[in-house]
Amino acid sequence: MAAKGFSAVGLNEILVAAGVPKGSFYHYFGSKDAFGEALLKDYFDSYLAGVDEIFAMGDLTFAERLIAYFRQWQENQGALDCQGKCLAVKLGAEVADLSEAMRAVLKSGTAGIIGRLTEAIENGVADGSLTIPDDPRSLAETLYHLWLGASLRAKIVRSTAPFDSAMVATRRLLDRPSS
Repeated sequence: MAAKGFSAVGLNEILVAAGVPKGSFYHYFGSKDAFGEALLKDYFDSYLAGVDEIFAMGDLTFAERLIAYFRQWQENQGALDCQGKCLAVKLGAEVADLSEAMRAVLKSGTAGIIGRLTEAIENGVADGSLTIPDDPRSLAETLYHLWLGASLRAKIVRSTAPFDSAMVATRRLLDRPSS
């Protein structure tokens, strides 16, 4: 699904890739949409655990942790000819209008990311590594939207240039000149 999208992948393709019979699938999931919902929940749980690891790096200031997070985003999404691995980018626009349950998971998962960014920005202000003119939540939302857009643009142009631009803007917003 990360490569083709949700609608383009048929149930049989999912079953073959997972190596399970159709009956087993329906034992756990009532529909392909229910599978998509569970897939997204698992994805965001794993993703947020990775974010927590970065923001727990005690040898870095919170400003440095934020830059490390966005560097990792750049590396992950810049891989595979900029086709990335982010299900929020890949499935967000596709399924938001098709499945209310999956849209709700996307909303909750992305809110979790923005919440983590907000907390890191607040901690950066507290540790003195960040001085920001905006409130932390607003800045976190702006940064997330910036990188989500850069990811989509990178997929379209198959170039990492949008990530380079996003990093320049991120450093400017965080008042962190390039090092």
